[in-house]
Amino acid sequence: MKKLFLGILVCLSVSAKAQLRLPQPSSAASVSQTVGTTDFTVKYSRPNVRGREIFGSLIAYDKVWRTGANAATQISFSNDITLGGQKVAAGTYSVFSIPTKEDWTLILNKDVTASEQSYSKEKDVLRTSVKALTIPKTESFSIDFSDITDTSANLNIYWADKKVSAPIFIETAKIAENAITKAVNDHANTMRAAAEFYLSKGKFEQALTAINTSMTGGENVRNVWVKAQVLSKLGNYTEAFPLAQKALALLNADATNSFGFLKDAIEKGVAEYKTKLPVAAPYTPAKKKKASL
Repeated sequence: MKKLFLGILVCLSVSAKAQLRLPQPSSAASVSQTVGTTDFTVKYSRPNVRGREIFGSLIAYDKVWRTGANAATQISFSNDITLGGQKVAAGTYSVFSIPTKEDWTLILNKDVTASEQSYSKEKDVLRTSVKALTIPKTESFSIDFSDITDTSANLNIYWADKKVSAPIFIETAKIAENAITKAVNDHANTMRAAAEFYLSKGKFEQALTAINTSMTGGENVRNVWVKAQVLSKLGNYTEAFPLAQKALALLNADATNSFGFLKDAIEKGVAEYKTKLPVAAPYTPAKKKKASL
C-alpha cells in the first residue's frame, strides 16, 4: 500500500510539472490579417521598454536583431507576395532586422527557428530597406498591419520611439482568376468522373447529363472521349463518331502526351463507330409525272 501511495505521488508530481506554466518576461503575441484572399499571421514576443534606452543601446545599431524577444518572430502568408518591392513565395519565415539610426534592413529568413547566434545570411529570402520614423513612445514591442486594401497593406513594427513600415503588394486579381479556373476544372473533372461511373453501371442517360456538365468547363481529350462512349452506348453513332475523331485529334495535338494511355482505346472506338454509322439510302430520282392531255 505504501509503495502504491508513493507511486501515485510521483505521477501527480510529474503531471504538475508537465502542466506548469509561468509568465515570460516578454509575453507571446500573434496578429492575423487577410489582404484580399491572402492570409497573414505573425507570431512574436513583446518585450517592454521598462525605462531602458532601446535602439543604439539595448539593441545595437548595425547588428542583426531577432526583431522581438524569446523565440524567433515568424511570419506566414498563404500566397506569393511582394514585400518592400521584392517578390517572396508563400510560406513561413523568421523575421530579422538590422536597425540603424536612419533606416532598417528588414530580413525574411528560411530558418524559422533561427536565433541571433544561429542566423545565417545564406538562408535569407529577402532583404529590404525601410525608413525608421521617430514616434511617441511605444512601451510594448508591437507588429501590425495597416492601410489594407484588396491588393496591398503595410507591415508595421513599433518599439520605443521607432516605427518602420514595409509595403506589401499582392496580385489578388490574378490569384482569384487562378482559383476560379481551378474550381471550374475541379468541377469538370468531378463530373467527368461521375459520368465514367454512370457509364460503368449502364446508366447512360445520367452519364450523358454528367459529361455535358463537365464539358461546360472546357473540352479535353478525356471528357470528349467519355461523351463519345456514352453516345455509342445510346446507339447514337452519328454523334459518337465525330466526337471520337475529335478526341483523337486533341490527343495527337497534346505535346505533353498527358492522355497517351487512351490512344489505343480511342483509335479502336473511331474504327468501330465508323462501321456503325447509318447507311444513307441510295438516291432515287423522282419520277416525272406524265403531262395530262
